[in-house]
Amino acid sequence: MDIIDQPEAQALLADADLSAAAVRSCAEHLETFVARYLPLFPRREHRDHARTLLRGKLTGLPRKTTEPIAREAGQERRPLQLFVGAGGWDDAAVLAELRRHVAEELADPDGVWVLDGSAFPKKGTQSCGVDRQWCGRLGKVDNCQVGIFLGYASRRGKALLDARLYLPKEWAADTQRRTETYVPAHVVFQEGWRIALDLLEAASAGLPAGWVTGDDEFGRCSDLRAQLRLKRRRYVLDVPCNTLVRDPHERRPPTQPGGKPRLPEFERVDCWAARQPKGRWRPVKVRDGEKGPLKVKVLLATVQTRDDDGCVGPLERVAVIRTLAKQPQTWYTLSNAREAKRAEVAQAHGGRHRVEELLGEGKGEVGLAHYEVRSWVGWHHHMTLSLLALWFLELERLRLGKKNTGGDGPASTGGVHRIVARAGRGAGPDRGSGQRCAAA
Repeated sequence: MDIIDQPEAQALLADADLSAAAVRSCAEHLETFVARYLPLFPRREHRDHARTLLRGKLTGLPRKTTEPIAREAGQERRPLQLFVGAGGWDDAAVLAELRRHVAEELADPDGVWVLDGSAFPKKGTQSCGVDRQWCGRLGKVDNCQVGIFLGYASRRGKALLDARLYLPKEWAADTQRRTETYVPAHVVFQEGWRIALDLLEAASAGLPAGWVTGDDEFGRCSDLRAQLRLKRRRYVLDVPCNTLVRDPHERRPPTQPGGKPRLPEFERVDCWAARQPKGRWRPVKVRDGEKGPLKVKVLLATVQTRDDDGCVGPLERVAVIRTLAKQPQTWYTLSNAREAKRAEVAQAHGGRHRVEELLGEGKGEVGLAHYEVRSWVGWHHHMTLSLLALWFLELERLRLGKKNTGGDGPASTGGVHRIVARAGRGAGPDRGSGQRCAAA
């Protein structure tokens, strides 16, 4: 029976008001998408495994580790597990092609780079980089691995482009554990912000952007902000609410008659914002939403902060961004964009939330958090394949989104999952691509 004749596909067509050709093209686009990346896998069986795993990540399996994917595809688990855990293929080459692909589809001079860290709870002590460290998913310090991710958002769409496993200092210095988990000799301990900066520098050459954003894990680091200023990159980075700031335009009375007014004392940024007059807050539109324009209020001022050594830092702009809900959310940010308007800062900051949502979707929809590998190589192989699957979902939403505004049509994640699951049954290995690569 053809995929279009399946009852589930017919139901999707009825719900989404899409033609049979549109649904069929989803499966065809998956084959075209995969074919673009297959030449980067050096062996024929590697290409077959890559296709199987990508298709498995895009189905509706509740858990997308190699065992259920192999069972769904009617294959043995062991070869797939070895392909992910120890396969001799190059993540950097695959991710470089991913970035070229994203540049073709999303490149925008006003695009936003997003730095984001994410934790993956783990039991035991054998997995590479696992340690007791902050886990946002659990809301506490616990046993987990931490990955540093680089995302990109533009007016057209968004994507995760790169990932690197954070190796705690104790791990980096432990020769035995490094050997057991195949950590490359060139990998040394780096703070999370330095890893993020490395990812940004590696990716930024072929993809234009106007801003760098990140949560307060990155924004609180004065060294990162200093490096971005040195490289002339505009940033708007979250900082904690207890960050100490002072407004140099405010002055205190002189200590002696006839003396000069004194600079104000440093105070918490949330306390400073709370005492500002209402007239300093201005409403701006961030973007168009499903229920109308999404607006926030923004307070913008020039301030100084202290660096990590306690010294007074250069002038920066603080932007306090607050939603208009009855119980508003508030973000405190620092930026070096001296001339940017409130709306520009708020719109750039909004790109961070779009990529955070994408990271959450990756964990829930393509198995970003579903892995059973312990080595450095295995972790990065798994993340590379997951980022590819997530990018395919974004491409399909961009292609089909205008044809369906509901939550369960082919343009939705669930719709794509079901179509791919049907399309994958009976698909054979990539013999043609193997011949092309062998010839090359």
